Amino acid sequence: MKKLLVFIPAILLVFFVLNSFVIKEKEAKKKPIKEGKSAGISNIIFKSIDGGQTWRDISKGLPEKLQREGVARDGFFTNDSGLYLRAGNGIYHSEPNYTTAFWTKEIFPGKQRYITAGKNGILAYDFRGQFLQKINGTSNWSPMFTTFQEQAIRIDTTTDWMTRNYNEKIVHNVFETDGGTVFIASNNILFRSTNSGKTWKPTQVGDSGMKLVESNGVLLSTSKEGILRSGDDGKNWDRVLNEWGAGIAVERIDGGFAVILNNTLTKTNSIHISLDNGKTWNAIGEDLMPSWGSLLMRKIGLLQSLSDILSIKQMGKYLICGRTDGIFRSSDMGKTWEQLSLPQIENFGFNFSVSGNVMYVIPNKGC
Repeated sequence: MKKLLVFIPAILLVFFVLNSFVIKEKEAKKKPIKEGKSAGISNIIFKSIDGGQTWRDISKGLPEKLQREGVARDGFFTNDSGLYLRAGNGIYHSEPNYTTAFWTKEIFPGKQRYITAGKNGILAYDFRGQFLQKINGTSNWSPMFTTFQEQAIRIDTTTDWMTRNYNEKIVHNVFETDGGTVFIASNNILFRSTNSGKTWKPTQVGDSGMKLVESNGVLLSTSKEGILRSGDDGKNWDRVLNEWGAGIAVERIDGGFAVILNNTLTKTNSIHISLDNGKTWNAIGEDLMPSWGSLLMRKIGLLQSLSDILSIKQMGKYLICGRTDGIFRSSDMGKTWEQLSLPQIENFGFNFSVSGNVMYVIPNKGC
């Protein structure tokens, strides 16, 4: 009888301990997982305030996952307020002239990975056409363009993988003009809205590679057939540049535009600038293109690849060009170029962006 009395409390004790583990496990599952950060995170983003002569690593304070994955191609943008970056459960902001902290973080309520600057605030979106917007001066994110998919399916009746599997049109890019006209680039049509996304209409152009910029009321866009121009707020488009290939990039510069074109015959990219709102164009940056000897060696198989021009921007008095093997700058509108010294880290090339006289460099992490 005494042994039994001793044994029963022992069983109760074991039951109590096991039960406490189960309760703790359930509670742990309920708790939100905190986004990991590390004071030692590095080599994600670098910043230069002297034209690319020196660089400062400003990665501290970003999520640890970026150390492995890098920054998504359309997961950041810059404007006069600095750099905005979408990662983890937040949007991170770095001011051009920060004092102490590199980044401030705002919790983001959705899963959209891509962000862009709209006329009235930040637009966040994904490839399935789910949009959120935060109006400048507010802290709330609101759904936007909620009827886009319904209207897009009705306008564009072509069938592809997205329509078969999701009954939706894929969204590649979103752009809003200074006047408030919104464009959404899909596979076959560039959709246009002049009433904040309430109604959408098709334009006569459209493909998956379209990216738009605006300067002095003129719109330019990349396309698979070169560079397109619109002088009537995107109602009509004309092809103004092509080299038997696609438009790679379009950017605003003082007095006009800079673009990158691909030549499918030589398989090289070239830079062109216009100082009259996209009416006439001049080729620049020949020193940055492969020599005829290099092209010949690649053709006969002695070279596997060449350094391609991928991006062009303006920073103060400089034109900045990104190539697969580095970043170059020109102070004479592309007549001569000098290569910048970049952080010596393992990478697969660099993305870069500009805010005023500040340049941000983001090393690619590869696939």
